[in-house]
Amino acid sequence: MGLVVQKYGGSSVADAEGIKRVAKRIVEAKKNGHQVVVVVSAMGDTTDELIDLAEQVSPMPAGREFDMLLTAGERISMALLAMAIKNLGHEAQSFTGSQAGVITDSVHNKARIIDVTPGRIRESLEQGNIAIVAGFQGVSQDKKDITTLGRGGSDTTAVALAAALDAEVCEIYTDVDGVFTADPRVVKKAKKIDWISFEDMLELAASGSKVLLHRCVEYARRYNIPIHVRSSFSGLQGTWVSSEPIEQGDKKVEQAIISGVAHDTSEAKITVVGVPDKPGEAAAIFRTISDAEINIDMIVQNVSAASTGLTDISFTLPKAEGRKAIDALEKNKHGIGFDSLRYDDQIGKISLVGAGMKTNPGVTADFFTALSDAGVNIELISTSEIRISVVTRADDVNEAVRAVHTAFGLDSDSDEAVVYGGTGR
Repeated sequence: MGLVVQKYGGSSVADAEGIKRVAKRIVEAKKNGHQVVVVVSAMGDTTDELIDLAEQVSPMPAGREFDMLLTAGERISMALLAMAIKNLGHEAQSFTGSQAGVITDSVHNKARIIDVTPGRIRESLEQGNIAIVAGFQGVSQDKKDITTLGRGGSDTTAVALAAALDAEVCEIYTDVDGVFTADPRVVKKAKKIDWISFEDMLELAASGSKVLLHRCVEYARRYNIPIHVRSSFSGLQGTWVSSEPIEQGDKKVEQAIISGVAHDTSEAKITVVGVPDKPGEAAAIFRTISDAEINIDMIVQNVSAASTGLTDISFTLPKAEGRKAIDALEKNKHGIGFDSLRYDDQIGKISLVGAGMKTNPGVTADFFTALSDAGVNIELISTSEIRISVVTRADDVNEAVRAVHTAFGLDSDSDEAVVYGGTGR
């Protein structure tokens, strides 16, 4: 039996009973002969509560101190879980991200992992311990400050440790039974997927699927670490995410033409109005956004009006970055030369994902027909080889997701999509 990395989300360790239930599952893996490393998130809504507390004290908390505050949630979870495991008669040691050797860059609140040096974890495992690591956090390479990886960063911590420790698998335990063809909270008849490729999972994660963080899947694909998404509330098999199909019994699981429908209502749209249609203008706009360290998603440029030589450029970005983007563009208005800015945060994105659409004509037509029949108006369109995404009104998102899910025959015959913890993560 090899080494297994397990990650438990906040809903799995939301209270004392949840922590004791998780401890029993971890001990069971240890009894089965595995070396076990566990990455744990903060309990329940602890992170949100800490954010609210910080905002009450300071409307714009300093990044360094904000990270120091937020990492407290995972430290509480790791210590309590280690206590629960010891109470079951097994030895466990807890480690912060920095003690576990998670080295990051210096960008507070959304740091990226540069390296993992898990010397102390290996030493603990060799002594027969179960190692418990606080997720979502690390230490900056240059200043040695505590950093956080952004929301959902515990997934990335788990996969990074699995790669560094050469683990057999990284198990992500959440409050749903695996990856589904749509969000179970929106589509009650969503189907559980037995296996999905890294590529399709990357597109689903980037398009708003909340089960796995995009960076986590990206890291797993780079180091070819299989991910097993399971529920900590049940014993069902869950979903495998890997480069090659898994085998069930005597046959492999085939890749579906369409893997699923994802949606995202956390984005906003900015339209830069009256941009001179000449070389360098788009570069100036997106250089301004890049310098503000803002990630953008979809981009559309209209055809310029012949009479004015001006065009409009629209793009989507996280709502949380909207104010910063507007301020950055306004400061550089004369340098770019646009007329005005329009901001819209009442949008939603719907995405259809599946590697099979590359070789199946008609998928695009069926997608847009389903949206049309549901009375959904489309504002932006973006495509890749295995994804079609559209932006529409936020109020239309749920109906659009259900319509597309049904149109592509993804509905299950039974309501198997159970959200045990209430969050779908």
